[in-house]
Amino acid sequence: MSQTEPVRVGIYGTGTFANGTHIPNIIQFDNVVISAVCDADPKAASETAAKFSVKNVFTDAHKMLAEVKIDALYSIVPAFARTDVESTAARMGIHLFSEKPQALDMKIAMAIDEAVAESGVISTVGFRERYRPIFQEARRLLEGKRIVHIRFQQISGPPPKNQPLDRGSWGSQMKLGGVRFFDWGVHATDYTRFMTGLDITKAQAFLCHPEEYQTPLSSSFHYALSNGATATLTFIEADPAGLGTEAYFTIHFEGGRIKVFGYERIELNDEVVYEAEPFDPWLAQDRTFIEAVRSGNRKGLLSDYHDGLFSLAPILAGWESTRQNGACIDVGSLMV
Repeated sequence: MSQTEPVRVGIYGTGTFANGTHIPNIIQFDNVVISAVCDADPKAASETAAKFSVKNVFTDAHKMLAEVKIDALYSIVPAFARTDVESTAARMGIHLFSEKPQALDMKIAMAIDEAVAESGVISTVGFRERYRPIFQEARRLLEGKRIVHIRFQQISGPPPKNQPLDRGSWGSQMKLGGVRFFDWGVHATDYTRFMTGLDITKAQAFLCHPEEYQTPLSSSFHYALSNGATATLTFIEADPAGLGTEAYFTIHFEGGRIKVFGYERIELNDEVVYEAEPFDPWLAQDRTFIEAVRSGNRKGLLSDYHDGLFSLAPILAGWESTRQNGACIDVGSLMV
């Protein structure tokens, strides 16, 4: 598109991410306009439109796509709400920003991926931490090393106990993807892939889920990686003290290890080798995507829709494993 034309953006989903990060970021950029917002909740859509002075407000995303000219769609609805909206947009030549997780159903994600590939539109997935320098430095430190094992852990307090569904939000309903191992699991899987350059080939998972809780108190995912290495992702929701002084990621390689402590520092064999400065990965990713749409040059993007599937599929495979009493699932079987 012409460098003088504004990039016209449609927002599909007006929740926390839209109001708190993406829209405030987008309106900072030169020559970009929010052409329309859409949410199934009319109150949420209207409030967002009023807050950011957006003229066109919809509750039906297909109607938005049909009636308003947009260049890029930000799909920020929860995974359970993904249907064919993104596929329709891609086939109309609309570029796609898809928040993670991309879908609850791999078949839906694969259909979107097919539409993106056929149309050739620019796409990316909201794995924003790829843009954060600490993960890029970890990737550099691991380059050329034989990875043996990756451990990720996240610890927090207990989830809500069971309550009537009309009192609970989707964010605490496991069947709708409102569970830590799904939302943060795709993040942890993606950053494992990004730092190591490896993909996940097999997944097995177990849950500790007492019946009085809406979501599990612990989730343990076990991976086989493409080079033969192993990985574990552990989510504990029973200890309000959190991780304390422990690392989020410990990556063992032949001859040593690195530890990534949140967004703060990296240790190589217990020696601090990198200390992070403040950085906003949301802003970096939004800027990179909008500039890719404007210029037609996607080289600066650190993920596309297809690549995102390789971070989604292992978690969905692990989830299926929990339903099969810990059966080992071939991740590739979900991507056919």
